[in-house]
Amino acid sequence: MSTAPQFRLSELAGIVAGVMDQVFSGRAFWVIADVTSHSYRAGKNHHYFDLVEKDSQSSTIIARFSARAWTDGAEQIATFEQSTGQRFTNDINVLALVSLQYHPAFGLQLILHDIDTNFTLGTLEKQKQATLQRLLTDNAEHVRLKDGTYVTFNQELELPRVVQRIAVISSSSSAGYEDFVHTLKHNPYGYTFKTDPYFTVVQGENNAQFIVEKLIEIFHSGKPYDAVIIIRGGGAQTDLLLFEQYAIGRAIARFPIPVITGIGHHKNETVADLMAHTSVKTPTKAAEFIIARNRDFYDEIISLEKSIIIHSQQLLADRNQGLAQLNTGLINAVKDTLNDQQQALALKNQQIALDSQALLFKHRTSLHMLAGNITGRPEMLLYQKKCDLAYALQSIKICSKHRVKSEELSINRFEASIRMLQPENILKKGFAILSHNGKLLHSAENIEIGNVVDIKLADQTLSAQVISKNENYE
Repeated sequence: MSTAPQFRLSELAGIVAGVMDQVFSGRAFWVIADVTSHSYRAGKNHHYFDLVEKDSQSSTIIARFSARAWTDGAEQIATFEQSTGQRFTNDINVLALVSLQYHPAFGLQLILHDIDTNFTLGTLEKQKQATLQRLLTDNAEHVRLKDGTYVTFNQELELPRVVQRIAVISSSSSAGYEDFVHTLKHNPYGYTFKTDPYFTVVQGENNAQFIVEKLIEIFHSGKPYDAVIIIRGGGAQTDLLLFEQYAIGRAIARFPIPVITGIGHHKNETVADLMAHTSVKTPTKAAEFIIARNRDFYDEIISLEKSIIIHSQQLLADRNQGLAQLNTGLINAVKDTLNDQQQALALKNQQIALDSQALLFKHRTSLHMLAGNITGRPEMLLYQKKCDLAYALQSIKICSKHRVKSEELSINRFEASIRMLQPENILKKGFAILSHNGKLLHSAENIEIGNVVDIKLADQTLSAQVISKNENYE
């Protein structure tokens, strides 16, 4: 058995407590560590957690201390959350002022006295800048940086001049949603709006996908929304980290309907704000922005109406004055024209009267001459016709004699031709007429060998028997 001294456990704990008190009493240390195993007792306002350090390559825990934040430390944590917007919870990296404490019953633990806000703000800002850079790198077609300002596809969409049909992404229990709807409904101008709620979780940095899914649902709804409103209200500032997430920023930047954010913050813009078409501070401000935009359009319409009325009145006045001048000029011109035409008609009447008299005199003279010609002309015309008839009669007689003589000569020629073609004369020239069974033969086609044919000559008729048939060839 070892000769080492023996102690009761409490005695050993007392020795350790004495050493710890001697070495670490009154001393505090700033340590960088990750928070794990966090829990909070609201009734006592105490935080219980572990501070750990992980290997940068393998994420293996290389150091761990149990830690506590009593009332003073809890107040510093509350200030930290208010300043950074970061909830004090698991997996955040902090710079904390701690002291070491050993208790015989509870063991060694760290007591948190303070937490460096600037350290966490710097970390969060680095994370935000990394997210923005990733959005630029991975979404070059939809996100770009111009003169230090982020320009997105969503921002370049044209927001309708009158916004009426709205999709709202919010928590169903959000006071901000109630404020937004109440402000729209009770606007002083009596404008009406159609709002469709898409309720989801709007807090917790790990819940970004829920908002992305609601945007996808809005897109697939097929409804012609004028704008999509993303709002939150009534929650803690620490819930804003949800809107710093890459997935939400990417979805908003690429969304084909203008997105307006009113997520209830009064400090720096979140990634969601930078990617959205329009960013306002609160849900109420979002409603007021829409109402003001519609009012601006209404004011423009009223202004345009007044301008049209004024210009119309001026134009009518100018036209009335012009018409009055035109009417006066037209009346004077008509009067002048009527006077000119009346004078012209009087001259025409005088000229017509003179021309009519001259024409009547001319035709009267012509009629007298025609009457004289008609009186002597019938006798001359009858004599002329008698001479013509006598000449025609003589011509007919001469022509008739010549025609009769010509026709007689023609008939004599025909008679000579007919006499020459008579069968008797043809037979006398040595020709013969063949017949079979009383029928004249023009061809030997129907004659067979042994048939008897009649051969008629000029003086006699012979009967002959066919003894052969031979084809004739030219």
